[in-house]
Amino acid sequence: MNKSVEVIHPDLSYKIIGVVFDVYNKLGYGFQEKYYQKAISSGLINAGIKFKEQAPFKIIYKDKGIGTYFLDFLIDDKIVLEIKKNSRFSRKNIEQVYAYLRATNLKLGILVNFDSDGAKFKRILNLT
Repeated sequence: MNKSVEVIHPDLSYKIIGVVFDVYNKLGYGFQEKYYQKAISSGLINAGIKFKEQAPFKIIYKDKGIGTYFLDFLIDDKIVLEIKKNSRFSRKNIEQVYAYLRATNLKLGILVNFDSDGAKFKRILNLT
């Protein structure tokens, strides 16, 4: 039996990835993460995409705040976008995005790596 898997927020995620590729195509490789983040912020604004940058989210345990995450981007209150300057997707970074998804109760995170070969992305799902 072949079950099709629904893509979560396809239109919005494609627009985000388009912004990411545009940033890489214009800047290239070698910049610090913070400059890619500023360029993505500008690109999201130009694309008319609602977002919060360095969005704080409290981590709650038994009705008590025990810490705060700061998301690189929270896109339209639906998608977490985390950017890194790495050549591979590390387990640590994937787990970080998954923890953000659990803390925010969102379904989709996009992890972007900027490296010498281009911008690469990984969709991370929270299906719980």
